[in-house]
Amino acid sequence: MWWLFALLSAFFAAITAIFAKIGIKGVDSDLATAIRTVIILLLSWSIVLARAAWRQLPLLSGSTWTFLILSGLTTGLSWLCYFKALQLGTVSQVAPVDKLSIALTIILAILFLGEPLTLKTAVGALLIISGTLVLIL
Repeated sequence: MWWLFALLSAFFAAITAIFAKIGIKGVDSDLATAIRTVIILLLSWSIVLARAAWRQLPLLSGSTWTFLILSGLTTGLSWLCYFKALQLGTVSQVAPVDKLSIALTIILAILFLGEPLTLKTAVGALLIISGTLVLIL
């Protein structure tokens, strides 16, 4: 079932790039990111409230809070940079470079999470990097 959500994530991310490029014309990219973030905040908290997932808040450990906060900060920085890049470049250039995050994530997962580096994973990461270079050069 994870692959269905991953495909939906990819689909929505693709549409996000198109909507964002259209939406940031004549708007400061930081303001556009802030508006987008408020919408995400409202959507995600609506789902949490509807599913009563908020009841788990007192059960979260300090470590969980720390890493969720760090994840939120890095997500915010990623979005700010992404919107600025979209404002300055074309979607067909920005999106592939942004997706280099996949190869970087694989490397970081190996280094920090101890995930195994298989031949399949290495080849996949190299293909992503190669494909990005083909698209942007």
